[in-house]
Amino acid sequence: MTTKSNKGLILIFITVFTLPVILAKLALDNNWFTQAATNKGELLQPSLDMSNLVSEQDPKKWKLLYILPSQCDVSCENAIYSLTQLHSALGKEQDRAESVVIALADSDVKAINAMANNKHIRVLNSNQQSVNQVFKQVTTNGIFIADTLNNIILRYPTQTDPQEAVLHSRDILSDMRKVLKLSRIG
Repeated sequence: MTTKSNKGLILIFITVFTLPVILAKLALDNNWFTQAATNKGELLQPSLDMSNLVSEQDPKKWKLLYILPSQCDVSCENAIYSLTQLHSALGKEQDRAESVVIALADSDVKAINAMANNKHIRVLNSNQQSVNQVFKQVTTNGIFIADTLNNIILRYPTQTDPQEAVLHSRDILSDMRKVLKLSRIG
């Protein structure tokens, strides 16, 4: 073999191995593809610390959280219904999670009374100042997932259409099952 053909062969060899690396680097830098996300809710970064809303004696459980507004409209009713159904849908994992509705001084009294007989939802009384400390730059209109260390990590918007609420409940259930599967705590 001649020196020219050896140089050409070496050049082809180097190109075959370096071209994919260069293309991969360009694809990552320029966001040429959507990066994988396994959660269906909005990931809150940084997570919100809700320790001031709960007592230290509360059980270390995963929480499905909803803040009750002053007027419980259709989206509020759908959210409360979803919390009840989600807790039931967790099946054998029910004891590791709880549904919590935070009631404020101006929250809808009829909705609070309606939840009093619901064994799947715990009503937690709090004040607006404590809620504002937790949800500084995040809207409270939604269903949230909080971990066992009281960090709110995911948010799901509430829905006015009952069918959309059911579809979003499936997303919440999917994410809740994932975190319970991956977590050994709670």
